[in-house]
Amino acid sequence: MTQISLPFERHGGSSEGDFLVSDANRIAVAHLKRWREWPLSISVLTGPSRSGRSILARHFAQMSGGEVIDDAQGAKGARDDHFLFHAWNEAQTAHRPLLMVGDAPPSDWDVRLPDLRSRLAAAPHVAIEAPDELLARALICRAFDLAGASYAPDVPDWLLRRVERRYDAIAQVTGLLDRAALSSGRKISVAMAKETLQSAGFLPIVPPDPSPPQRE
Repeated sequence: MTQISLPFERHGGSSEGDFLVSDANRIAVAHLKRWREWPLSISVLTGPSRSGRSILARHFAQMSGGEVIDDAQGAKGARDDHFLFHAWNEAQTAHRPLLMVGDAPPSDWDVRLPDLRSRLAAAPHVAIEAPDELLARALICRAFDLAGASYAPDVPDWLLRRVERRYDAIAQVTGLLDRAALSSGRKISVAMAKETLQSAGFLPIVPPDPSPPQRE
């Protein structure tokens, strides 16, 4: 596990911390660092929700002086084929790097303009994958640390075995536990985490065994 420093502020003013680099995103990070070596002035970065793709893209823009088009896939209805086509041509003409960011590979985008479809097919594409175990544990710890939540040392590993290995799931669960700890004034322990997640429906409630103990 390595880190790269990102000089940005979180909403609310606290430091966003370092971008955690693992096997899940190492190739993407290396590709953006080598932007001067790109065969074209354009690349595509994709990744799941809450994977840090937009943060990494902003870091790329500051590092390279290039342009970033977030939601280039149009998941939020913001993408326009002609806009992307002209942005592509301008980047190539000006030799200014352009990074398009989306959820899925360009081959899955709903592109109607044939010239744009062929250009996207030729663009280098790097992806942030689902978090591996090392990254997932680090994300759990960092979420608690950034929130200032007090937690028992066995909580991250306990959560790691029960939370779905997704960036948004990790963010949702750690946020829920932080809010529960804040409202109750309790330290986040395994017992507290189990109680909170069961109440919220993240974990099944296992009823006690109704069978009577066996007599010898």
